[in-house]
Amino acid sequence: MRRTLALVLVVLAGPAAASARPPTPLFVVSGHGWGHGVGMGQYGAYGYAKHGLGYRAILAHYYPGTTIGTAPVRRVRILLAQKKAKLTISSTADFTVTDATGETHDVVAGTTTFDSKLKLKVDAAAKAKALPGPLLFAPGTAPLELGHPYRGQIQVTVAGTKLQAADVVGLEPYLQGVVPAEMPHTWAPEALKAQAVAARSYALSHLQAGSFDLYPDTRSQVYRGVVAETPETNAAVQATAGQVVLFAGRVAKTFFFSTSGGRTMSAADAWGTPIPYLVSVPDPYDTLSPYHDWGPFAFTAAKLGKALHAQGPLLDVQTDANSSGRVAEVTAIGANGESTVTGAAVRKALGLRSTWFSVGVVSLSPPANASPVVYGGRAKLTGLARAVSSVGLESRPTTAKTWTSAGRVKPAADGTFTASVKPSPTTWYRLAVGTLRTAQVRIPVAPLVRFDLTQSKTSLGGVVRPVLPNALVEIQRLAGADWSTVASTRTDANGNFAASLRLHAGSYRARVTPGHGFVPGTTKPLEVVSG
Repeated sequence: MRRTLALVLVVLAGPAAASARPPTPLFVVSGHGWGHGVGMGQYGAYGYAKHGLGYRAILAHYYPGTTIGTAPVRRVRILLAQKKAKLTISSTADFTVTDATGETHDVVAGTTTFDSKLKLKVDAAAKAKALPGPLLFAPGTAPLELGHPYRGQIQVTVAGTKLQAADVVGLEPYLQGVVPAEMPHTWAPEALKAQAVAARSYALSHLQAGSFDLYPDTRSQVYRGVVAETPETNAAVQATAGQVVLFAGRVAKTFFFSTSGGRTMSAADAWGTPIPYLVSVPDPYDTLSPYHDWGPFAFTAAKLGKALHAQGPLLDVQTDANSSGRVAEVTAIGANGESTVTGAAVRKALGLRSTWFSVGVVSLSPPANASPVVYGGRAKLTGLARAVSSVGLESRPTTAKTWTSAGRVKPAADGTFTASVKPSPTTWYRLAVGTLRTAQVRIPVAPLVRFDLTQSKTSLGGVVRPVLPNALVEIQRLAGADWSTVASTRTDANGNFAASLRLHAGSYRARVTPGHGFVPGTTKPLEVVSG
């Protein structure tokens, strides 16, 4: 009896595709402004001055309900050094020191160094002698120096075995060392005047109790002494001499800061205590500031989760804003639960410029189907782009060294998106937010391989696309659960192949290993039956 050979093309079931690994999220923090946001925004004040407002109008805008009045002349004590084993005071001119008994001693020009025993060379004596403290050093014809030159006198006290020094100076000379340290001297005169009045008021409303009145840094306001002084800022201090901001007859707490981002923050939102003249007001000219907008800054889930005290791996972040637009609370959604921290705590932990920020999340998910894309086909990329703007998709074929734009993603209202791509060959993809980039996702591409179904008992042939000359083609036969190579050949210049072999009943396929950025590709299985 004569037997015939039939060739039937069928699709054999393969193993289930492996589940895709979860995406690696990139958290993106962007914001506005620099500083606590309460009171006068310095860049905004500069903007108002450039638009013609005088210093009184500027102060009235940032401290509504206040008036300008005068304060009595007084001296202030600014902390210059604390907990020091030794101090060195110098001057280019002779100076004096008065001890605790009221006796005044002469000190020659130059430097004098002493420790807590307060032994100094005075009154032209050859040897140093101990003076009863505290000591008050007074300048001669040149300022005293303690690291830097300062106007006024320097008071030295002893606490145990350590020394403390304070500059005892009139309020107006003190302000001459403050205003240029807090605002650029090149700014408009009316802005400098507003700063002078605000700094004078701030000093008087924030006097410390104890051995000094004010800190020389942002714990009070920055004070740099004589070296900071400029003609422009000295003129602003002198033009507003004695003037302060008043509310209900008392000197106002005139907080100020660098940049608002477009609106100041109320004291109630910042610190939980309402103050009638420290409310949120618009700050339209703050756009002059280079810190009006900032970011985006990238944070990994691990780093952000640590800052937010996340319970388990960080999955998402939500923020709640107060009435001033700043972040009041941040909720970290972790794999093991939720945790909540204040916006101020997050600002400190992450080193942000203000509490006016948003937390966006960007991630690109690998395709759910782990199988390669067949040449000419498309793949779907999914991801999340929430609370960020202008998210780009970038691609880089494995055969290339540079990334190029593949368009922009269009998230839905909940931030999710789907992007259809047509890679050729195997291609890497990533998302771009400004200068930030997400983790990369690889989409493998296999060549399209087809059998020529012309019946033959002694050969199998087919075609490979794209045309990949000299690619290795293996004819394989299914043996149990494994494919075994029974013949091999290579593609010709047109991408065609043909292999000689004796066909028997069973399942056959062609496997092509092309290289050139393509992963191996196979035909659909060919079922050979005899009858």
